[in-house]
Amino acid sequence: MKVQEVIDRILLDCCGGKKLEQTCDVLASGSEDIEVTGVVTTFMATVDVIKEAIAIGANLIITHEPTYFTGMDTLDWLQEDPVYLAKKKLIKDHQIVIWRFHDHMHMADTDRIYDGLIKELDWENNQIDVKSPWAYEINLTTVGELADFLKQRLGMSVLRIVGNPESPCSRIGILVGGGSLGLGREQMPMELMQDKNLDVMICGDITEWTLCAYVNDAAMLGMDKAMIVVGHERTEEWGMKHMAAWLQPLVSELPVTFVDAKEPFRYL
Repeated sequence: MKVQEVIDRILLDCCGGKKLEQTCDVLASGSEDIEVTGVVTTFMATVDVIKEAIAIGANLIITHEPTYFTGMDTLDWLQEDPVYLAKKKLIKDHQIVIWRFHDHMHMADTDRIYDGLIKELDWENNQIDVKSPWAYEINLTTVGELADFLKQRLGMSVLRIVGNPESPCSRIGILVGGGSLGLGREQMPMELMQDKNLDVMICGDITEWTLCAYVNDAAMLGMDKAMIVVGHERTEEWGMKHMAAWLQPLVSELPVTFVDAKEPFRYL
C-alpha cells in the first residue's frame, strides 16, 4: 500500500473524503508514491519518535503537529540551521515519510483529538451538551482531587492550577491544545465558563492575561472557579494514541503503532 492510499482511507473515514483546499495537512517529507512498511501515529515527529519508527521498521509517521518548528512547516529560514539539517538528514537517510494530520482530524465527524482525550479520561458519558466536546459533568470532587486524577490518567507528575485546590467542582470544561487561547476570540474561554456554568477549565496553551487572569480574579473574589493547565501535548497526544486503534482496520495489511512524543518539559 502506498502513502497516498493510506491518506485517502483516513480522509474517507474521517471526512467522507472531503479535502480542504488550504491546509497544513501535507507531506513534510517523502512522497505519496512510496510503499508503506508500517505506520506510526504521534503528536509530533520529534527526533526520538523518528528513531523509534526506524527501530520498528515503520516508514510512515502521521503527526498531528509540525515537524519543522512553525505552524506551516516553512523552511526558508532554516536552510543553514544545524538543527534542521541534522533532523532532515536523519529523515532522508532512513527514507521516512511524514504526513501531518491536523485540520482534517479536528473537522472529522467528531473531533478525533477530543475523542482520544475523552476516552483516556473515561468521560464519554459525561458530556453536558452533545453538540460540543467542551463541557462535562463529573461526580462532585475538589480541584486538587481532579488534578490528581488528571496526573494519573495522563502520565504527568506536575500540573499548574489557578484557583483554590480545595474548591468543589463538578462542571468541567476542556479546551485542548491552542483551543484554550480562544480560537481567534480571546474572550471565548471566559464566555464558555459563563455560558455552561463551569467550575474548572482544563487547558492546553494559556495566555496569562486572558482566562488565567479571569479565573484568578474570580478565585480572589471568593468564587469557586479554577483552571488546570495540562499543556498542548498532553491534551492532544491521546487523539493520536487512539488513532492507532481506528486506523488499524483501515490498513489491516500494515502494522500501526502509537509512539508517545512525550511532554517536552523537565521540571527542576
